[in-house]
Amino acid sequence: MSSSVNGVVAAGHQLTAGAAAQILKCGGNACDAAIAAAWMACLCEPVLASPGGGGFAMVDPGDRQTRLIDFFVQTPISPAGDAEFFAADADFGETRQTFHIGHGASATPGFVPGLFHLHEQFASLAMADLIAPAASAAQDGIVVTPFQHFLSTVVAPILLASDRARALFAPDGDLFAAGSTFKNPGLADLLNMLAAEGLKAYDGEIRQQMLAQQSAGGHLSDADFARYRIADRDPLRLALGDLDISLNPPPSSGGVLIAHTLSAMPDITPFELARALDHTDRQRRQLGGDLNKLIASFGAPAERGTTHISVIAATGDACAMTLSNGEGNGRVVGDLGFMINNMLGEEDVNPAGATGWPAGARLSSIMCPTIAEAENGTQIALGSGGSNRIRSAIAAVLCNLARPPRDIAASITAPRMHIEAGHLDVEIDYGEDTLARLQTSFPDHRVWREPNLYFGGCHIAARHADGRHTGAGDPRRAGVCITV
Repeated sequence: MSSSVNGVVAAGHQLTAGAAAQILKCGGNACDAAIAAAWMACLCEPVLASPGGGGFAMVDPGDRQTRLIDFFVQTPISPAGDAEFFAADADFGETRQTFHIGHGASATPGFVPGLFHLHEQFASLAMADLIAPAASAAQDGIVVTPFQHFLSTVVAPILLASDRARALFAPDGDLFAAGSTFKNPGLADLLNMLAAEGLKAYDGEIRQQMLAQQSAGGHLSDADFARYRIADRDPLRLALGDLDISLNPPPSSGGVLIAHTLSAMPDITPFELARALDHTDRQRRQLGGDLNKLIASFGAPAERGTTHISVIAATGDACAMTLSNGEGNGRVVGDLGFMINNMLGEEDVNPAGATGWPAGARLSSIMCPTIAEAENGTQIALGSGGSNRIRSAIAAVLCNLARPPRDIAASITAPRMHIEAGHLDVEIDYGEDTLARLQTSFPDHRVWREPNLYFGGCHIAARHADGRHTGAGDPRRAGVCITV
């Protein structure tokens, strides 16, 4: 954990956080910093963030009137007759997970128009200045971190699924090792086009290269891109302890599931959290994903490859942004150095599978960028990557933060659990007595011997009532916190 009197950013990579910190030092606000970090994440965290993906941003412009900006992906208008769609397994070590990739796994991306919308509504610096750090780094190259190398091995079948993907991520036959230099001149070209021409470049050359890729077995057409719109939504609000929490509202499921879990807890203890997670999962399955019924059940007002950025600036504004590309569809777009998402191949985002999705609709997501304010004025921005474990990761961290004194670092490093279909995954550090009780209550369980990226990567930035800025990055995903 770090402390500062100026501003703070927490993210999943040193350079992602560094881009945001650089912008804060130049006088940018929280949204400026988050946008710069998002561009950098496309280079440093390419499995998790991409111009071909999407995301959500919870923004407090400084007046405590939070807004949720939805730039997540949208289903195609019509299915292709012969779509490319096939399975690829990810190996997490203690468990495996099947994804689906190929041209036909891609939904309409919102990443680029989303960042430009955020810039227009909330930013203070020129977009070219926010793009510049990522464009320069993509051209010059970055050092591959141990975590990014590990993550690439987890999804190796996706990064090695096509000739262009292999040329980008494994030009010598093997995936880039930790300590090696990764360059992406194609991404640098894309970023420089966006810096010079803005959305005109996206609607022109960049879109044409994506459509050319999609013509080989994908669903997306020019009309899909033309119809895409950013959504500005009222957050879902919840009280927990002395926190007033703003969560991602429907049509996304993450905020509803987290709110349902926290509202079902009579006391804030690990065992009550386990019971509430199990109850929410059972309700979700029984109600068939009907979010309105879930909302009614707790009385509140009406993704797998993910990364998160939390920023709070000295001016009091905050931005929590969660990004996802799924894992990518395995096909690099032309010579632009990125993959389009594989969200249609994500079971927790699109349970309908290869062709059963509703046409032209926003996909629901478990992602939930969150902003919370305590009674004493402490402001907290947080969120997590981690597929369907996002809901349990954020619920656990909010429980840890619900009452003062709040230890930001400890709230992140504390053990986590996840319950799905009656099966408990739990980190061993809960302690012998608590662990024994959990194992007795959930006979179908797996105990993880050390913290693991499986349980998400929750990154927090906080501004305390006394003006201090602190934060913490989740070590499960090599999280980084920088204060300026």
